[in-house]
Amino acid sequence: MKRIMNSLIFLSAIVVVLAPSQARADGFFTPWVGSAFGSNIRNGQTTVGVSAGSMGAGIVGGEADFGWSPSFFGNQSDFGHNTVMNLMGNLILGVPVGGQHGAGIRPYVVGGIGLIRTQIDGGTIAKVSSSDNMFGWDAGGGVMGYFADHIGVRGDLRYLRATHELNTGVSSIDINGDRLHFWRASIGIVIR
Repeated sequence: MKRIMNSLIFLSAIVVVLAPSQARADGFFTPWVGSAFGSNIRNGQTTVGVSAGSMGAGIVGGEADFGWSPSFFGNQSDFGHNTVMNLMGNLILGVPVGGQHGAGIRPYVVGGIGLIRTQIDGGTIAKVSSSDNMFGWDAGGGVMGYFADHIGVRGDLRYLRATHELNTGVSSIDINGDRLHFWRASIGIVIR
């Protein structure tokens, strides 16, 4: 009987040690609006998008980020319909100050890789159609501030850069033989 009791106690201890602890993911969804600037092409272009991800129970998380910049290269009368879009997969490092529930802030840094796509469809200056899918990367940081358990505000600044030269076929779009690059400042509502 003593042997059975010792075996049950030992087995119970193993089960307690190996049992998974409760996981607490800090997921978020952020529609945002911002401005693209700092490129060799044009500055101050409006950009909109959405970011979604999860921070897990610690300081490391992941994020998918989609951004769309209409009329990135210039107005539609000169360049026709023209856009720059990005779709990035990012790693986030951020410390939750005030915890993961209720009011608090989370400063973070972010970086990753993905797709940067350009599209130009005619106009008075650019009379050709061109689209280019480029591998790219982004890096930046920001802060998420929460007012309550499920709602807050996010401010973000990122640098985006393509890994090869832009091929527009349009000599009037001069980026000095450089790769497409720009900064993006944005603000959005965070829902977690």
